[in-house]
Amino acid sequence: MIVTLSAVALFGVLTAVLLRSRYVGPLSATAVFLFGFFVADTGASSAVRAVLRALIDAARNVS
Repeated sequence: MIVTLSAVALFGVLTAVLLRSRYVGPLSATAVFLFGFFVADTGASSAVRAVLRALIDAARNVS
């Protein structure tokens, strides 16, 4: 759960920076948000979480 909250915070800050610097428009950001929201509600969410956990475990073992 800590990893999920950290990812939410990271992507929230990244989205805010991209919107503020005008690299991404509000409509594009909304479309990506809704895409992520609907993907999380499908069977793909377990695969995405497994990939993220594997990447986090790999990052821990690097050092």
